[in-house]
Amino acid sequence: MKYFLSVFIGASSYGVLSTIVVLAYGQGYQLGEVVGTQLLTGCILAWLLAIYTAWKERRNMPGQGSPRRTAEGAAAGSAKPENSAGRSSKLSWKHRLLLMLAGTPTAITGLLYYQSLRYIPASLAIVLLFQFTWISVLIQAVSKRQRPNGITLLTLALLLGGTLFAAGLIEQKTGDFPAIGIALGLLAAVSYTLFILFSGKAMPTVHPAYRSAWMITGGLVLVFILFPPYFLFNGLLWSQLLLFGFLLGLFGAFIPPVLFAVGVPHIGEGMAGILGAAELPVAVLLSSFVLHEHVTMLQWCGVVIVLFGVMLPELYKMRARAAGRLT
Repeated sequence: MKYFLSVFIGASSYGVLSTIVVLAYGQGYQLGEVVGTQLLTGCILAWLLAIYTAWKERRNMPGQGSPRRTAEGAAAGSAKPENSAGRSSKLSWKHRLLLMLAGTPTAITGLLYYQSLRYIPASLAIVLLFQFTWISVLIQAVSKRQRPNGITLLTLALLLGGTLFAAGLIEQKTGDFPAIGIALGLLAAVSYTLFILFSGKAMPTVHPAYRSAWMITGGLVLVFILFPPYFLFNGLLWSQLLLFGFLLGLFGAFIPPVLFAVGVPHIGEGMAGILGAAELPVAVLLSSFVLHEHVTMLQWCGVVIVLFGVMLPELYKMRARAAGRLT
């Protein structure tokens, strides 16, 4: 259950981002400045966590710390040092580069999604982003040559139907939207799917703190190449941009990668893709209470449907386990 909650909370953190981005755009900040400060602050937080984790590991090693801890480490034999070595921060540069490459979808998703908001309504952008729910399941089914079971298909149907209601598309005219906005939204969904996939596949034996730090670093390098960080030198960083960047970095570049690195290897990419739908209810709630946008009863019904869809697989597993114990 803790791995389920880990991915759920990580996905929910993404729901905060759209509200912060709207506020940042309202202050006149540009795409590169918003995403750049987001990943910069997220990278700093991730490396602080990695340094703290390394410090704790050194304290717990045999021969370090108090005499009592030293004696306990000696009594434990060689099993604990071997396990620690498997999750240590001593990575080769090849492994570090692989983790940095695995982290680039984090930056790409933000760039594509935030840019799509300039061409299409936020409600439509969210719907397009949420196509990762079926994309992730499709990728898993193809890679494993395994057809999704009935509960997964039912869950996807609930998520897709609930998303349409929650985004408000049932009650408004979609009209003709720029093709570039549609393309950016769909590409963001593909990129987010790849992020979920790489979170579970990239060096799963490495400690999540170190994995996240190197993955976020890779995303930061990519953004700084595409958008040179002039805000670091022209004084713009010390305006409200720093606050927006810190919040975006905390909820978008730090919390989700760390929690995904913990949970995805244990629950699988398909389930992680389904749990990612928790982002939508959070986004709707914040748009209502923070941005004071009008949310209709039909949209709230969609939120409830999405939440039920997120909970359904776990409820099914709990029922199956209970039935197994009874038999």
